[in-house]
Amino acid sequence: MFKNKIRVSSGVRQLDRLLGGLFIGDNVVWYDDAGSLAAVFSFNFIQESQEQQKPLIYFSFDRSPKTIIEELGPLAESRYLTILDCFTHGKGDGSEIFSNFYEKNGAKWPYQIIMVKEPWKPEKVAESIYTVHGAMKSDVRFVFESLTGMQDLWGGEEQILKFYTRSCPRLYELETIAYWIMEKGAHSDRLKANINQIAQVAIDLSIKRGKSALTILKADKRKPDTLNIPNNYWDDGMTVSFESESHRMGKIDLGMRLRDLRTRQGLSQKELAGLIGVTPSTISQIESNTIYPSLPALFKIAQMLNVSIGSLFKDMPETAIQVVFSGRGTRVSFPYLPKGTLTGYRLSPADFDAKAEPYIIEIGPDEKISSHFFIHKGEEMGYVLSGKLAFKIRNAVHTATAGDLIYLTSDMPSEWKNVGEETCRLLWISIK
Repeated sequence: MFKNKIRVSSGVRQLDRLLGGLFIGDNVVWYDDAGSLAAVFSFNFIQESQEQQKPLIYFSFDRSPKTIIEELGPLAESRYLTILDCFTHGKGDGSEIFSNFYEKNGAKWPYQIIMVKEPWKPEKVAESIYTVHGAMKSDVRFVFESLTGMQDLWGGEEQILKFYTRSCPRLYELETIAYWIMEKGAHSDRLKANINQIAQVAIDLSIKRGKSALTILKADKRKPDTLNIPNNYWDDGMTVSFESESHRMGKIDLGMRLRDLRTRQGLSQKELAGLIGVTPSTISQIESNTIYPSLPALFKIAQMLNVSIGSLFKDMPETAIQVVFSGRGTRVSFPYLPKGTLTGYRLSPADFDAKAEPYIIEIGPDEKISSHFFIHKGEEMGYVLSGKLAFKIRNAVHTATAGDLIYLTSDMPSEWKNVGEETCRLLWISIK
């Protein structure tokens, strides 16, 4: 039976060569070490499907339709793409911040978006899969973002395992290709072992010493030469390049290191370019190792990132243990929030590799923030140094004043507001 299966492209040619391509019927599990590494592979898969005029259904549990549309760009306008929104009435709690997207016609043509009204019920999600699939012709592709988001919403691994074990065989028989994304650090070894056993393909994505690596863990009916061998790669926009293809090894580390330091401080390429006095295209080319910066430019980059110039060329921090850090810290930006709503400072250097990141957050009187100030799925703690503020989680409003400790896990506040007369200052700890 499998001999007659059609081999198709993932959209990333080097991955096709490493893996041996995809087969119709494949369930492909992506174990994502950072929560965002699989996105570029998913987007290339979507683009390839559209070029082949194959319908694709994108399930979103972690991000709003508006966010997905912005990231996909022109890909979102294809008639071959349908987004099933499990976020708005799931993690979005039906908040008007997200439901307004539909009221303002944001979900209408050219976008094809279907809201799942009870995504907290696995049977309703399954029903939506086969209802939408039944109306489509040709072999259909799926992207599930993500198993981790499902677990957060459904309240445990047993529900995830039951849904997955029932869905995969059926999707296989329906001759689809499905990408399943999960954050490997958020799940037990038992769940991963069970999922791995059922999947036809399993791929691990990790970051080690500032480099991204892809490892093929399983590939049924294929015999890749690189099975269980890490393959370093980097991405720039929609382009994925593997280290094995490049002879410019000396340039790779600088680009990856710069990108790591920049993103740790919450800076976009445009914002860093403005601080240094170059164009965003220049930063993009440095990070992709297309060009190499001059020595004065390197000094300026190090100065703006508040690191030593030597740290730009190191995979690991210096062996000497630093126990005291002076100064107020480095100001961080919040590009996804309205300007002026809050001020933040990272207290530890950007190149300091620790399991927790400390910040000072300042929110002015009467300021209101309609989302959490960090995009983070781990644990967080905040100690109120001064002032008074209110915040909303799942429609419940909580109040904290000076001396109070705030502890967050998977539920992020959908709103913050300074309800006092003075600036509210928080010591905030983001735990990796």
